[in-house]
Formats: sequence, structure tokens, C-alpha cells
Amino acid sequence: MIGDNLQAVISRIAAATAEAGRAPGSVRLLAASKTQPPARIAEAAAAGQRAFGENYVQEAIGKMDALAQMLGEARSRALEWHLIGPVQSNKTRVAAERFDWVQCVDREKIARRLSEQRPAALAPLNVLIEVNLSGEASKSGVAAEDALALARTVAGLPRLRLRGLMAIPAPSRDQAVQRERFRAVRRLFERLRAHNPALDTLSMGMSDDMEAAIAEGATMVRIGSAIFGARAKVKSAA
Repeated sequence: MIGDNLQAVISRIAAATAEAGRAPGSVRLLAASKTQPPARIAEAAAAGQRAFGENYVQEAIGKMDALAQMLGEARSRALEWHLIGPVQSNKTRVAAERFDWVQCVDREKIARRLSEQRPAALAPLNVLIEVNLSGEASKSGVAAEDALALARTVAGLPRLRLRGLMAIPAPSRDQAVQRERFRAVRRLFERLRAHNPALDTLSMGMSDDMEAAIAEGATMVRIGSAIFGARAKVKSAA
């Protein structure tokens, strides 16, 4: 079931990439596995998925440890873990030690803590700046006008590798509206790239709007329900 869903999502990404006239393989799939039990993540991994996104640090650590037991150390180390939910100051050390990517950096304080707490034995932590272009109070993210200053700070921190932007625009069923919102994120990304050409990742688009995101330049889409089914409503500790 998960394997079939995964292949359907991969086909959607390939079709949207081709429709946009972009190179095959230019869009990465991140499986958003929040609230999914380790067995379902293992099923997705067995079907070929390697990158997983989690919203809560403690929930993710439990899954990482469980998968190490289920898959063995070598296979579990091949998985790539992304933190895609807000990170609290008291969770930055664990995030810096256990994740490969943090996509939700929106404050200098968090960036500095992640840099200071990333173990020297590990490669620099890949980070994305989360932007909130619509100013929604319910969402995290730095305002567009503050993104460049934050990007400059993050790019100068020694144990971080700034890769680009992440955004969750307000949802809409109208694809024209979806594209307009994603286009605004892409334009901000292009402004940041003018100052830092090494930026290569634009993380935007989910199960209901991935085609619009890809049409507007997403290089990574975060897909949950289209792979795993409807998400269980479980409140987790951050």
C-alpha cells in the first residue's frame, strides 16, 4: 500500500517536472512522516524512500532509535532525517546532533545554537530558512523583509550549511492562487541567491499542491498524506 502510494507520488512529481520543462530528477521527495509509526516508515524505506521529515524532535528521536533496531544500524544510517516543524531552544542540541537537515530556522538565536551544538565529527548541518510571506500568526517563519539579513548571518556560521528556503503558503484549492503564492517564495529565493549563489534548495509544496509548487521552482516537496494516508491526530511533544 505505502509502496504503491510512493510510486504514485513519484509519478506525479515526474509528470509535473516534465510539464514545467525542468530536468528529470530536479525535484526531491521528502516523505513527511509526522505521527507515522516506525513500521510504516520502514515500509516506505523498503520501497526505496530515504528522506523523511518530522515535526517534533522527541517523536523523531524515538523513531530513529526504533528503526535502528528494526533495520539494523547500517540501513538506518542510510536514512536522511529532516526537521520540518518549529524547533524550541531547549531542543536545539538534540536536533543538531541527530538530524541531517533543519528546515525551520527563523531566528538568529536558533541558528547560533544549532551551529554551536553541531558535533565537530559530523558534516555541517544543512539548514533552510523558513519564511512566512503571508504573515499568518499561526505559522512560524521569518518575514520576507528580514530573510536576507538572517540568511547572511546563517551563511556565516561555521557548523551550518545554508541551502535555501522553506515555506508553507496559505492553502488554496485554486491552482492559480497556489502558483501565485509559490511564485512569491521563488522570487524571494532568487533574491537570496543573488547574494549567495550556492543556495540550491527551495522546499515547498505538499500533497494537495505539489504540481503548482513544482511549476514555480520547488526543488523539494514534502509529502505526507499522499504516501501514508490521512494523518492521525496525535498531540506530540516538540
